[in-house]
Amino acid sequence: MSKKIKVLVVDDSAVVRQTLKEVLESDKRIEVMGIASDPFVAANKMRKVKPDVITLDIEMPNMDGLTFLKKIMTQHPIPVVICSGLVNKGSEEALMALEYGAVEIIQKPRVGSKLFLEESRIRICDAVRAATVAKTKKFPEPMPAEPKLTADAVLAQPKKNTIINTTEKIVAIGTSTGGTDALRMLLTSMPIDSPGMVIVQHMPENFTKAFAQRLNNDCRISIKEAENKDTVIRGRALIAPGNNHMLLKRSGSRYYVEVISGPLVCRHRPSVDVLFRSVARYAGKNAIGVIMTGMGDDGANGLLEMKTAGAFTIAQDESTSVIFGMPHEAIKLGAVDKVLPLNNIADTILKAAQYKKLESVHSRKKKMSS
Repeated sequence: MSKKIKVLVVDDSAVVRQTLKEVLESDKRIEVMGIASDPFVAANKMRKVKPDVITLDIEMPNMDGLTFLKKIMTQHPIPVVICSGLVNKGSEEALMALEYGAVEIIQKPRVGSKLFLEESRIRICDAVRAATVAKTKKFPEPMPAEPKLTADAVLAQPKKNTIINTTEKIVAIGTSTGGTDALRMLLTSMPIDSPGMVIVQHMPENFTKAFAQRLNNDCRISIKEAENKDTVIRGRALIAPGNNHMLLKRSGSRYYVEVISGPLVCRHRPSVDVLFRSVARYAGKNAIGVIMTGMGDDGANGLLEMKTAGAFTIAQDESTSVIFGMPHEAIKLGAVDKVLPLNNIADTILKAAQYKKLESVHSRKKKMSS
């Protein structure tokens, strides 16, 4: 048996510490090597045994989690997974944790339905395993097996491809661990009249809204958390809301999104596979698919469906991916037309979309309204 992943759990709640210990050790590949009620206790434990991964709350006495995270990433970087109740509120602190070097942010488990606890277990264990293979860098240097359901659980495969008569291009992007920085770099490079985009970034519920708002402030295009029936238009990117699947639909020449619930697909909700399958069905050859950094294989099958339907497909390369899992799985399936470093993806999207700059709109930033 391979060496177990040693995890240090840091949380001021005794109930949460015990719950996390039980959740993590339900995976035979993970061992909780210690628990700590605050960062000072954690630091003492780390002097004796170095963990492979730390799960860290943000709100704690004596020293808050963000301060402790900065110390870790500045001095001796160790993969950190933020596990916090603040994630439910889409807090600024949670977003800052990613900027400080946290690998992933997940919702703190709470007492609830059997389904909720099971989904929490899947997400927490997956996040810890992903953290062990993530490329961890010092702050402030910026960062460039349970049965799983397929997209069939949400959207059945079409018997034949839909005939597409429109020429409007749609860009579909899927990403996970490391994707928040990757998306920021990609989207800030896009011109304000770029093709409409639909995006799945694996994130907890409520967190996507704050993330979209921050990106909207930094980008020339308009970025928002998707709402049901939102129209996909040029100059705007719609990000799937956490804990909901997002599908592309079409009515005549109008593309719009449908936001729905449903089971975890490829262990995720939202799922990239679900989005990509819907894009293959309703946009076909008018779509451009992009799969970027992330753990696992969510999106690989969907990207193959897009390519089979005539879409142009792109994967982020290994050197610029925090985790090369999702792009690698898509490449192995033969679903990818081009493998590119992150800084080349935006230009390639625009070329594939036969983008032509609109001179009249580049003198100022113009946000598209709903």
